[in-house]
Formats: sequence, C-alpha cells, structure tokens
Amino acid sequence: MHIEQERRDDILILRPRGRLDSSSSPEFERLLVEQLDAGIQRLALDFSGLDYISSAGLRVVLLAGKKLRASKGRMVLAAMQPMVHEVFDMSGFLTLFAVADTLDEGLARV
Repeated sequence: MHIEQERRDDILILRPRGRLDSSSSPEFERLLVEQLDAGIQRLALDFSGLDYISSAGLRVVLLAGKKLRASKGRMVLAAMQPMVHEVFDMSGFLTLFAVADTLDEGLARV
C-alpha cells in the first residue's frame, strides 16, 4: 500500500492506494495517529485508489473517527470503489461516518 497526503486549507486528505489489510494497516494507523495527535481536526479519506480493505483496515478508520469525534473534529470517507463500499456497508460503518461519492463533495462536507 502507498499513502498520498495533501492539504487543502486545514483539511488533511489521505489517499491510501492498493490494499489496506493486516500487513499495511499499522503504517496507516501510525500516520493517522501522528496527524491527529498533531492537531488535525478535519480529515478526508479518499478511497478512490483503495482496492481492498480488511477488518484491520476498518479498525484503523474507526480509531480515527473516534479520536476526531472526541476532539470535535470531522471526517469524511470519499470516492469508495464498489468492493470497498460493500465492505463498509456490510460492516455497518456507512452509518457511522459521513460518506461522499467524490472527493470534492466530501471536502464540502467536512
């Protein structure tokens, strides 16, 4: 997995590419926790390049959501591939987070 980062004003955009599973989720978690601990309050996860997410990846997304909720921050999940969207739907995570069809739509919501 490769993770691209971008800032637009005070919004951090993270773009994980490839597979977010038990072997890659520790790196993603480290990056997220590092950024959240540094004070990021607005986060967009652009999943347009994410081909697969496992329960380990879902756990990291949940962790980020809980940390942001506790600090009154906001997070959006954007541009999910159909397979990734299905995993979020089956796990019930779509009801926990703001979800947008495109990154631009997501940025407007966070």
